[in-house]
Amino acid sequence: MNVHETKLTDVKIIEPAVYSDHRGFFMESYNREKFLAYHMDYLFIQDNHSLSVEKGVIRGLHYQLNPKAQTKLVRVVKGAIYDVVVDIRRNSPNFGQWVGVHLSAENKRQLLVPKGFAHGFCTTEPNTEVLYKVDALYSPEHDRGILWNDPVLGIDWPTDHPILSDKDMKHPLLRDADIKFD
Repeated sequence: MNVHETKLTDVKIIEPAVYSDHRGFFMESYNREKFLAYHMDYLFIQDNHSLSVEKGVIRGLHYQLNPKAQTKLVRVVKGAIYDVVVDIRRNSPNFGQWVGVHLSAENKRQLLVPKGFAHGFCTTEPNTEVLYKVDALYSPEHDRGILWNDPVLGIDWPTDHPILSDKDMKHPLLRDADIKFD
């Protein structure tokens, strides 16, 4: 397993070791001991699975407030996404900055999204399936979001015609968002 830092502290790209032969491949998508060796001490307690049928689906930007804030470990098992993480910790020197990473079934990369970051993705292939582990249960009363196309963030989404849920179209701008992490 290789772990790569991003410009946002604690947001990491994880490349698992993949063993391929004529039958296909084998990989460990998660190994707690290996994560601990890289100082990633998270106890994941829930797995989520989403299917986006069309290319250009944007899901996000989502987060949960304390005490139900979540760390996520995101991977794609079919198709591909452009995954975006935004630092929403008001006291962070990187507040309002974002990183985008291409995750796909082919590259098998994973993205670690710690608490204090908003997360979203755009499908770049139809019939894309995303799996992610979280270290806190979903809590509707702590569920929040930021508008996907907030001009201050300037995220360069890979679609001109996004497909969004009603909920994701109504999130506030970052400046108006309910953010309490520090």
